[in-house]
Amino acid sequence: QVQLVESGGGLVQAGGSLRLSCAASGRTFSSCAMGWFRQAPGKEREFVAAISWSGGNTAYVDSAQGRFTISRDNAKNTVYLQMNSLKPEDTAVYHCAAGQVWNSEVVFTYTHQYDSWGQGTQVTVSS
Repeated sequence: QVQLVESGGGLVQAGGSLRLSCAASGRTFSSCAMGWFRQAPGKEREFVAAISWSGGNTAYVDSAQGRFTISRDNAKNTVYLQMNSLKPEDTAVYHCAAGQVWNSEVVFTYTHQYDSWGQGTQVTVSS
């Protein structure tokens, strides 16, 4: 498995921006597809964004399309989530996840496709 540690969360006003980071260690990071999920109080964990091993393919939930950007730096074993134009409904704990792949272009959008999870970082957007 991969050990994952998220950072960069915080309190921001609506319309603001945050950049989340997820540092990975352990199993070879560059052989993993990576994703970001979020969980608000009383709700199920929700897919937000994913990126392939190569970084060439990405996927987003509809509500994040055009506002969020996922990226990765395989040399730094880190994946990022740039979040712009934040809304109060983006408030949640954000988790990054890693899933081993054998195809460099695959992206995963379901929780069961990932086998390593971080503890999460809180994002709170005030109105």
